[in-house]
Amino acid sequence: MIIAADSQALSEGLQALRAQNTTVGLVPTMGNLHQGHLSLIQQASNATDIVVVSIFINPMQFAAHEDLDTYPRTLEADLSALRNVGADIVFTPSSSDIYPHGSNNETAIHVPLLGDALCGKDRPGHFDGVCTVVYKLFQLVKPDVAIFGEKDLQQLLIIKKMTRDLKLPVDVQSGATKRAQDGLALSSRNQYLSENERALAPLLWQTLQHSAEILAASPANDARPILIAARKTLEQAGFSVDYLDLRAISTLSAAHDATQDCALFAAARLGQTRLIDNIQILDT
Repeated sequence: MIIAADSQALSEGLQALRAQNTTVGLVPTMGNLHQGHLSLIQQASNATDIVVVSIFINPMQFAAHEDLDTYPRTLEADLSALRNVGADIVFTPSSSDIYPHGSNNETAIHVPLLGDALCGKDRPGHFDGVCTVVYKLFQLVKPDVAIFGEKDLQQLLIIKKMTRDLKLPVDVQSGATKRAQDGLALSSRNQYLSENERALAPLLWQTLQHSAEILAASPANDARPILIAARKTLEQAGFSVDYLDLRAISTLSAAHDATQDCALFAAARLGQTRLIDNIQILDT
């Protein structure tokens, strides 16, 4: 496994491995890897000959009041896990390598509409930072395939649109959300939860599942009463709900019923930890 600490080392490693005209897969991460990340890496390994995993805590996607400084950093454990899963190159650049002029002084990529809804509304500029760093990684790695998890469904849809709009020659694929046994979506931020909060956290997924079942059973019915009831369930249990919305998958515009391909999107806080999750409701 090649550990490339800067873009020059990445280029040299890729050149050596590409000598036999092999295909390249990319899995971008911010480290603190869990089974969800590893499943994406395995998916990339099944789809391509060379797998590049990036570990970069991207300052451009964090607001001033967010957890950039305290975000979990576990590089040695991550490298050990990546050796076991068979990654070929691990790219671990510094911020100055990705943003030579500083992340506040570089051109940013904005995806309108999709990037302005849901988490984009609650975290202004977040998806500009995501798109910018992903674009830079695409330019540096030049992957044939890139894998992103469905747990961050809004992010996945935004990256797909950016790739289409900018005509980037990358096949953006999705990986299924990995969950703990009690249903909580795996996330690096789950470790922020206290013992009591962790015990309560699976209610977010349970509430989404229950609401999706009701919507799917009567897709033409008005979704608003179901969303109101779901929000009330979470708030009464102790969640602070940022949003719980039914949105069309293609545009992320508000959906009033489930007669089209849509998804329930939720973001809610337990203490200081912000949890996000979603469940798709596909029109069959």
